[in-house]
Amino acid sequence: MSQIAMNKPKKPLKRRIRNWAILIVVVLIYLWAFIGMPDINIKDSAGQATTAIVSGLFHPDWGYISDPGGEDLIHALLETLAIAVLGTFISAILCIPFAFWAARNMSKHKWVSGTGKLVLSAIRVFPELIMALLFIKAVGLGPFAGILALGFHSVGMLGKLFGEAVENMDFGATEALTASGANRIQTLWFAVIPQVLPAFLSYTLYRFEISVRSATILGIVGAGGIGAPLIFALNAHSWNRVGIILLGIIVMVTVIDLISGAIRKRLV
Repeated sequence: MSQIAMNKPKKPLKRRIRNWAILIVVVLIYLWAFIGMPDINIKDSAGQATTAIVSGLFHPDWGYISDPGGEDLIHALLETLAIAVLGTFISAILCIPFAFWAARNMSKHKWVSGTGKLVLSAIRVFPELIMALLFIKAVGLGPFAGILALGFHSVGMLGKLFGEAVENMDFGATEALTASGANRIQTLWFAVIPQVLPAFLSYTLYRFEISVRSATILGIVGAGGIGAPLIFALNAHSWNRVGIILLGIIVMVTVIDLISGAIRKRLV
């Protein structure tokens, strides 16, 4: 055993230097991040607030679930769900031309796909809350601003995923149709779309799951959904109301994840 260990080849010197350099850089980045952190001061009321929030989760305001006047949990959750559905639908339609633009195998020149990828990356830079603030200035407060914010923000992510699906498809059917005399539109309709459509639907459902979570916080800035009553309940220290809202969000997100996951398994 000792002879085998002695004869075991060592890693090249360049590789060892590179590994140690990477480790040192990572450690320095973590040290820089921790040094730049402000002093953590825990308020005296932190324990009391935490106890109140936990108590609100175990003693929720059940009367807030439904109200004939419309200002209740069910209506707020349905509005949040509608924002996520419409936002995802808008992004799924708008990102298709961006996906084909960014796919490397859809153009002969690399700069064309590179420009498409750059545009999609630029769209992904702005988070949903920033988008919501911009659209609130343009269209006013309400769920319409939230729909536009989710829709345009999701174009960046879905366009990237759709583009990768186009790049990974098999070109055998495309070449066969082209050889038989089919034009570009016919090739796209009968060879490209049938291959990429399952992946497109799967990615859209995945993005819908993310959009539901994002839609729950858009109300904080006035873009509709469950976020508005949640922030009002937090500011009023109405912990029972906070508890029922959080439980409603948990139930809605969990059910949607389960349904979406089951559908995606059948598509892929």
